[in-house]
Amino acid sequence: MKIRFGYVSHAVSLWDASPAKTVTFTRYQQLGAEERKDKLLFVTKENLKHTLRMLYYNLGHEIELYRLSSSIVPLATHPDILWDFVTPFRQEWLEIGGLVKKKRLRVSFHPNQFTLFTSPQKKITKNAVVDMEYHYKMLKAMGIEASSLINIHIGGAYGDKEKTIKRFYENLKTLPLDIKKVMTLENDDKTYNAEETLAACERVGVPFVFDYHHHMANPCAAPLEDLLPRMFGTWAGRTFPPKVHISSPKNEKEFRSHADFVSVEFMMPFLKLLQEYGQDIDFMIEAKAKDQALLKLVDDLSKVRGIKRISGGALELK
Repeated sequence: MKIRFGYVSHAVSLWDASPAKTVTFTRYQQLGAEERKDKLLFVTKENLKHTLRMLYYNLGHEIELYRLSSSIVPLATHPDILWDFVTPFRQEWLEIGGLVKKKRLRVSFHPNQFTLFTSPQKKITKNAVVDMEYHYKMLKAMGIEASSLINIHIGGAYGDKEKTIKRFYENLKTLPLDIKKVMTLENDDKTYNAEETLAACERVGVPFVFDYHHHMANPCAAPLEDLLPRMFGTWAGRTFPPKVHISSPKNEKEFRSHADFVSVEFMMPFLKLLQEYGQDIDFMIEAKAKDQALLKLVDDLSKVRGIKRISGGALELK
């Protein structure tokens, strides 16, 4: 059983490497027409350069899993701008995508919590489609749309979960089919638990990204061992193995908040359960220390009996 580990967006070990440098709309409005264009181009180019730096850093550490920043392009979805961020950087996008394909890296996006399809307001749903189209356009510019994923949560309950989930199914129909094909759903820590999210995944035909920390904060009635085969089933026919998210509570009082690093003690019960199935799996680490948390976790786990480190970012469980 092989487990690969990845981290989110920014390798904190690298100097000045944020792939999410931004331009606020207020600042944008203060600039002249030519300055506005130059500012958007400059910041986007910096973010693309840093994204490439991150990928080379990952390759150097044998990390095969990575979540791309959703903020590579500043003001990309602002209704008053909606600028062409592909044409000026066609070579940069293709260079990133070419490296991903050549090295068989697994990359994904995770839009923010406002990208949801449960709202009774049509404007919110429309904005969610726009945001999903933005993420898909980046994947397409890199030429990796067929092998990458865009992960979202179901959203709020709005006081009536049963009515809201029906609205989710209806609103999701407004999402273009090619984007839906690369979409995944994740259970959250307050509203839609693992069992409910898995049922939604099975109904709409998308893979389920299981978040263990969220599950511990917002458990469901069904035993996890009963859900795992169904979770794995949603990934049938996909290029990569099932994917899960892992993080640790900051403390008992702030249980939902992510700690800087991942506790081996916290995740071991889940790891042992997975071991019973022998299913290869990918872990996305959502800890504050990002790449440093990944390298520490892999090292810590490699000291556990029955776990062997097989690369910088992967383990084998016997």
